[in-house]
Amino acid sequence: MYQYIESFKKLGFGLFAHFGLYSVQGQGEWYLSTPQADPAAYNALMHRFDPAADWAARLVDTAKRAGCRYINLTTRHHDGFSLYDTRGLSDFDAIHGCGRDLVKEFVEACRAGGIVPFFYHTLLDWQHPDYRENFQGYIDYLVHSIEILCTRYGQVGGFWFDGKWDKDADWQEDRIYGTIRKYQPNAIIVNNTGLDALGQTGHPEIDSVTFERGKPFPVDRPGKPIAGEVCQGITDHWGWAKGDLCTKSFPELLDTLIDCRACGCNFLLNTGPLADGTIAPGEEALLLNLGKWIRANQDFLYEAVPAEVQAENARILTDGTWHYAVISGVPMCYNTNVTRMRQTKRVVLAGKVENAIWLDSGEPVALEPDGSFVAKPFPYGTSLGARVVRFQLV
Repeated sequence: MYQYIESFKKLGFGLFAHFGLYSVQGQGEWYLSTPQADPAAYNALMHRFDPAADWAARLVDTAKRAGCRYINLTTRHHDGFSLYDTRGLSDFDAIHGCGRDLVKEFVEACRAGGIVPFFYHTLLDWQHPDYRENFQGYIDYLVHSIEILCTRYGQVGGFWFDGKWDKDADWQEDRIYGTIRKYQPNAIIVNNTGLDALGQTGHPEIDSVTFERGKPFPVDRPGKPIAGEVCQGITDHWGWAKGDLCTKSFPELLDTLIDCRACGCNFLLNTGPLADGTIAPGEEALLLNLGKWIRANQDFLYEAVPAEVQAENARILTDGTWHYAVISGVPMCYNTNVTRMRQTKRVVLAGKVENAIWLDSGEPVALEPDGSFVAKPFPYGTSLGARVVRFQLV
């Protein structure tokens, strides 16, 4: 009955794409809410927002090479601009700007590339007059918008809502989620709880809790199963900001990915494409390096789930046949005049370890009589940050 939730958990790693008029402005997705913003000038950007013809195909290609199995696209963000054809609900959409249905292009590219499409959709709206003045009318507009996304683009992986935290009101969640269940019964439903309510479940129809820019922990509830998902940005902004130099490091992002999977959660890593739909070179390089690490370790992260086994200096996962010990911060080994050596880590498990190999090389692990082993440094010429041992525990 809930196989769609279990299938979502095995997607493991997704790409978040914040893409809209703010991509043209280049000052972050919340620019319109800042004091210096001129709404009229900002809204006029819709006539300059015309992504390259192959933007969606390139986004999908990058996601695949990064090891992502789904992409969550901002179909409408808090500024109220829709990347899809709102079919008469509003003139503030891509059809009235560049004359294209960008969500249609996105979904088609995902299907061609074997990537699962997800739809982010704002709940709040900074510009729609009914949001402040006629909330019932606004909910009608919101539900009709969601109905379009449910019925015009075929089957999608899920809907990711954001903004309920903005207003203490009757959001009519039964009606919103009921619309999705009517047309997309196997779509994952997420409602982001924001920065201050990490891991909170909320409405019974919610299929996955969120950990926005936070640390995951194992999630569970009686009856209906539930997934967990950490969303994190490569930079400090979600949407493209040309003045943002604070790009996270590869070891930090890799460690977050490992943390997520060790807690049974997915990792949704954000990029803010430029106005033409391309990804900034620095962000793309980080994404592709994550994909290299995943492939070097035989894609074990997708099927593996948290193991009950505990260990010193490693996080343990299992796929039911094998166990995996993931050791972070493994150094490169060579002449001390080349690299400052860090202390090697010894992994200690309870139980007898057999058939242990390093996943990235296939080499057997040198086991001590008690089953412990040293996290062997990378040979000169290689430095992947974290190493994985596949083993059997008897």
